Amino acid sequence: MVRIPSSAGTPHDPRGKARFDETQAAATVKGSQPDIEAGVAAIRETVRTLKPKPGVYRMVDAKGDVLYVGKARALKNRVANYTQVTNLSNRLRRMVSQTRAMEIVTTNSEAEALLLEAQLIKRFRPPYNVLLRDDKSFPFILLRADHSFPRLTKHRGARRAKGNYYGPFASAGSVNTTINALQKLFLLRSCTDSFFARRDRPCLLYQIKRCSAPCVGRIDQAGYAELVREAKEFLGGKSGAVQARMERQMAEAAADLDFERAALLRDRLRAATFIQGSQAINAAAVGDADIFALAAKGGQMGIQAFFVRGGQNWGHRAFFPRHTAEVGEDEVMTDVLAQFYEEVPPPRTILVDRELPEAAVLAEALGEASGHRVEISVPQRGDRRRLMQQAQRNAADALDRRLAETGTKAARMRELADFLELDEPPGRIEIYDNSHIQGDKALGAMVVADAAGFVKGQYRKFNIRSAQTNDDFAMMREVIGRRFRGLASFETGLQPAASPAPQDERGDTTSVRPEEVRTQSEPSRSTAQPSASKPAGHETTWPDLVLIDGGKGQVSSVMAVLEELGIEDVPVIGIAKGPHHGREGREVFHFPDGREKTLPVNSPLLFYLQTLRDEVHRFAIGAHRAKRSRAITASPLDEIPGVGPSRKRALLLHFGTAGRVRAASLEDLQRAPGISAGVAQKVYDFYHAGG
Repeated sequence: MVRIPSSAGTPHDPRGKARFDETQAAATVKGSQPDIEAGVAAIRETVRTLKPKPGVYRMVDAKGDVLYVGKARALKNRVANYTQVTNLSNRLRRMVSQTRAMEIVTTNSEAEALLLEAQLIKRFRPPYNVLLRDDKSFPFILLRADHSFPRLTKHRGARRAKGNYYGPFASAGSVNTTINALQKLFLLRSCTDSFFARRDRPCLLYQIKRCSAPCVGRIDQAGYAELVREAKEFLGGKSGAVQARMERQMAEAAADLDFERAALLRDRLRAATFIQGSQAINAAAVGDADIFALAAKGGQMGIQAFFVRGGQNWGHRAFFPRHTAEVGEDEVMTDVLAQFYEEVPPPRTILVDRELPEAAVLAEALGEASGHRVEISVPQRGDRRRLMQQAQRNAADALDRRLAETGTKAARMRELADFLELDEPPGRIEIYDNSHIQGDKALGAMVVADAAGFVKGQYRKFNIRSAQTNDDFAMMREVIGRRFRGLASFETGLQPAASPAPQDERGDTTSVRPEEVRTQSEPSRSTAQPSASKPAGHETTWPDLVLIDGGKGQVSSVMAVLEELGIEDVPVIGIAKGPHHGREGREVFHFPDGREKTLPVNSPLLFYLQTLRDEVHRFAIGAHRAKRSRAITASPLDEIPGVGPSRKRALLLHFGTAGRVRAASLEDLQRAPGISAGVAQKVYDFYHAGG
């Protein structure tokens, strides 16, 4: 029989990586003498091969999971410190007691080591490193430069497009508001190139005076280039000069009795005033700078960041790093800055609220990565000091709100455990649903939530294989069976059957640096554990609660599958709408033993459970629609092996339709442009194999 550990013994990471619960570890693993001796022995074995060169080291446990990533100016000296157990804190003793091997990467400088350390921390998310948990990328404003009439748009992700990037902005809302005002101010187009090329008359944006309509020649290229130049000046910090020029032009137009042009310039000036008047802080004297302030309270830390570009406040965001117990505030601030600027380009000035011991190395590393000089300083007087004081107040307020929210969420999870009769509050909740139309294009969906919210990196889709009819029970049996069969196999140490890779809602992938090599012998890894080169996935992470969108039938189907697999310790609850399937909040919660429960219509716990159910609905329906869309646009030629997009395009251009390709003779296929005799034979054999 497979026994699932309780949530107290199975810590969960919101990103799906099994993490080490420091609180529990402090109570259970103070670092027993045999464990510490084994860890020290592994570290000493590594020290023997090291030289006093800069680089990055990784502590690895017996299962191959990365415990800690650190950088050093002299690797031999830094790593040797871990063998002096009496000088280590309790936290580091626990880490040493778990260490069984080390991985070393040498670098050319300490600054390069710091950058690599930030990359590896973000990749492995080790349990003993300070982690900047922030799954959202920052939005930018992009003024493209790959068109004769550049486009103004919002941008996220890799900055591959040619053009000028302005940011980061703290939120998509602040970007959208700024872009709307910039359109009124500079009349730059925001449409795609394909839409631009198809226009034969101005669109609505021109009518409401938010575009100059270059698509139909209402402005020539030279005039549009002047608008682009003004936009670059404004976003680059020269907003005062741009406004002064517009005021002169408005006065000249009024003097020439060109009141229509004067009114247009007046509206543009109002847009400029709106952008500058919407700033929450006075940052005119700062230029380009990021301001960071840290607050600590109740064993947690919060960091408030202000983003100022061109003397304009482009928003602020609060960060709450994890794994900060027994870590100094200076080290936390340094680690957060290194991880934050691993993706975001740094400005020339970074203001912090405290002296950082490694400020010079960090500034050097950021300067090398960005290609310009970066200064990290503590403001002492004037506007910069007042901005820092405001950031400090915001950091303290944000941390207070965080602590209050954490208490509320913990209380909600305790209430959930009481209502669903769980032994303790769940750490990982999995919610399941199916989506199909009369059994066509059926798929199952799983979403994951924890006390902090939804964990979108752990969402998964299941293409239904065996249950081809509109049998919801059979579909749910297949989904649950595929989800838990791998878990049961890993629990018993058996290799699970092949299953499709988890499909991330964002489609993120993790790149591997070629220079990362193991200097020590590979530690033995249990087949029940993930590789150290990738985060722990669904195959090794047990849920503490399974919610099924459905009633008694769905719950019975799930329980039958779990019983067949020998799994007994997974709580399963079904969520079904009331008798009339109305929206009055009369959801019924079905237990495996046949009991039913309801909650008051105004219960906060009911709202929370409805949110979980609605999220799996959204994900399942969206995945189903995407699958249908792909099927609609699919071509019969896609099934022919050896025929790629270019050859498929050549066949369709020559014959017109896939049906004509199917009916074509071998000689006709060989005469198609771009189709070799071998490809023609493959196509002909594919359609005439039975003949």
